[in-house]
Amino acid sequence: MPDQTAERSLVGSAPGTPEPETSAGESKIALVLEKLSFRNISALYIFAAIFIVFSIWVPETFLAESTWRSLIDSQAITALIAVGVVLAISAGAFNLAVGSEVGVGAILVAYFLSTAGFPIWLSILLTVVAGGLIGVASGLLITVARIDSFIATLGVSSVLLAGISWVSSDQQILSLSSSFTAIGRTQFLGFTMPVWIMIAVAIAVWYLLERTPAGRYIYATGGNIDAARLSGIRTKWVIILSLAGCGMIVALGGLLLTSTIGTGDPTIGPPYLLPAFTAVFLGSTQFRGGRINVLGTVVVVYVLQAGVKGFQLAGAPTWIPELFNGVALLVAVGLAKYQRRTQESHALLRLLRIDRPKKGDQPATDA
Repeated sequence: MPDQTAERSLVGSAPGTPEPETSAGESKIALVLEKLSFRNISALYIFAAIFIVFSIWVPETFLAESTWRSLIDSQAITALIAVGVVLAISAGAFNLAVGSEVGVGAILVAYFLSTAGFPIWLSILLTVVAGGLIGVASGLLITVARIDSFIATLGVSSVLLAGISWVSSDQQILSLSSSFTAIGRTQFLGFTMPVWIMIAVAIAVWYLLERTPAGRYIYATGGNIDAARLSGIRTKWVIILSLAGCGMIVALGGLLLTSTIGTGDPTIGPPYLLPAFTAVFLGSTQFRGGRINVLGTVVVVYVLQAGVKGFQLAGAPTWIPELFNGVALLVAVGLAKYQRRTQESHALLRLLRIDRPKKGDQPATDA
């Protein structure tokens, strides 16, 4: 006969007690409430608060259409770089060379165009490939040389900064063609091309992570590399290719930055490290319950910048953005760790509830 005792223990009811029934409507309501909870979409509630406060404080400038167009355009490259970081961190690799990789993308494309005299398409291709090769080198240091990702990418960052200094002679590279600068300045449907490029790349990375086996391998490797390896996933290749993808996206962001400002600046990359990591960690607390994800990352980039822009328009000191991003990063890491601990605790409680026999249950016997 079937083991009815085991069935009763799964739902936690005593023998002879009618099973509780949950209607489909109640389940849907609970799901909607969970999706709309502050814990799941706190960034949207924070954005609403920011919008209300600065709409009252500085309505003439904060509510202006030009302000929001400028905000969306100016943060597209930051969001693009953060999407690249999503790939690396999802695989468990903390790429601290991101800022330097941005600088490499910015200076290499200018060097290829101005000094080497290459055509635009070849300069862009070589720059993106160079970013990918940097990611491969970082991946090999982590997986083959077995150097911790923090140390490996920090060392790579120092090497890249030296290379940027050597290529540029610590000088801006000027005389870029108008055809190249048009890439970063041309508008389509009211927004510059970097916005549309960022959206396209974000959709591609989202699809990779959420809808393909490769994405599951990446998340599995980042979640528990030992378990992923034992399950047959080639974790070394996952890390190497994730860092290569990160490097290509970040280099693309760097070359778009050069196209936008019209010059190759050797100092422009490092400031992007902190905003990118802040967006990724805080974005992990949005929509997916502690999992690194593309949508949360992009949303957080713009939410944080809306707060920074509001303070700037209100006449706050110039150091406000650094303070804002630093505090946000600390809060983001803390929230991400808290959500992970909470999820682990809930999972453990569910297991204990399932495995622990209920009072009054008797061992099952065969008929």
